[in-house]
Order: sequence, then structure tokens, then C-alpha cells
Amino acid sequence: MRFIPTWVHGIIDYTAGVFFLLAPWLFGFSSNVPATSVLVLAGVFSVLYALLTDYELGLIPILSVPTHLGIDVGLGIVLAVSPWLFGFATEVWAPHLGFGLFAFTAGLTTQTARGHPGGLPWWRPAR
Repeated sequence: MRFIPTWVHGIIDYTAGVFFLLAPWLFGFSSNVPATSVLVLAGVFSVLYALLTDYELGLIPILSVPTHLGIDVGLGIVLAVSPWLFGFATEVWAPHLGFGLFAFTAGLTTQTARGHPGGLPWWRPAR
């Protein structure tokens, strides 16, 4: 069931991207280079493809919403398995698994057509 509007998903994208970037320091594992690198790269990537998505909070509408959501699902899977895939699960795994499940779920529960409450466009009109 897809119940998250695209404009809400946009807010989630930018918030999650920044949180991914800050998580190694917030959770105290920044000295673990592989664990930190995975989340920093995921954060940068998340913000970049959010900027390139054709939804209310996108800046350059290159990616369709369904493509963006597919990337979310894929990123979620990679994040969730990254501690075991990259060999740092004995030191830290919960943030990566949690963020991965979050991204996976957001990708599967967001509406595939852009729209704003009441049908109003955001700062850029719908195409």
C-alpha cells in the first residue's frame, strides 16, 4: 500500500541523507572506516538523487518518481546487508540495518505520482 505522498517523501529524503552523513558521529562509530564510509556515501548519494527527482522537492527533474523509489529499495537492501557484506558486523550493524529497512520501506510505501495536498503544486508546477 502506497500511502506516503511524494512531497513527504522528499522531506524524508533530505532528512535521511543528512542523518546518514551524521550517523557515524552521532552513534560513535566514526573510527570504523568501512562503516562510516558506507553511510557517508549513502547520505551523499541520497541527497544527490533526491535533487534529481521529478517531485515537489527535486531541483533538476531527471529521475521519475518510480525510478527514485526503485533506487530507495536497492539502497535499502545494500545498507541493510552492508555490515556483513563489508565485514564490519562484529563492530557495528544496527544503524545500517535500521536505515536500510527504513529506506526499503519508504521506497515501497510512497505514492508513484507526484502531487501536493489539495492538488496544489509546490514551487515548481507539475508537468
